[in-house]
Amino acid sequence: MANDGVNTTRRRFLTAATTVVGAAGAVGVAVPFVGSWNPSAKAKAAGAPVKFDISKLEPGEMKVVEWRGKPVYVVRRNAEAVAQLESLEGSLKDPGSSEASQPQYISGAERALNPEYMVLVGLCTHLGCAPKYRPEVGTIPTSDGSEWVGGFFCPCHGSMFDLSGRVYKGVPASANLEIPPYSYEGGSILVIGVDQETA
Repeated sequence: MANDGVNTTRRRFLTAATTVVGAAGAVGVAVPFVGSWNPSAKAKAAGAPVKFDISKLEPGEMKVVEWRGKPVYVVRRNAEAVAQLESLEGSLKDPGSSEASQPQYISGAERALNPEYMVLVGLCTHLGCAPKYRPEVGTIPTSDGSEWVGGFFCPCHGSMFDLSGRVYKGVPASANLEIPPYSYEGGSILVIGVDQETA
């Protein structure tokens, strides 16, 4: 009888000790596993909105801002360049941007919230090369023989886009340049990655 009491106590102690060690082990495995579900700081930064002060841009100037690992072109267009956009529609594949990748609040030939500032992803829609900003009039022969009035030229395969990022006819690129979601803070701060509708 005495031995049975000792064995029962010992058995209960071993069971409790094993349970505690097992629970600690389960917590030790679960914490890093659950923690791995959270995005890393690098991943959070890659998707974070980017701010840019447009007041420093001179008319005709372009700056490149990186957002989500992509180059975003920010161009300050002068009034003459904006006025010429409508006249190019016959030379373009998608002048109304019906097939373009852009936010719903972007429309018209300007493809911008503020016609003076063009914001677009600087990756050619043909093979993803970086088109060059060529604002000079008449420097590139266009595929339809019209005068080049400024825009973007992709040297990889000759695709051409106007100053709104709309693709010309007769070039390899099939779609207009993408416009990222963006908004303005206080009139002079461009926020890339935050839609105007939710800002």
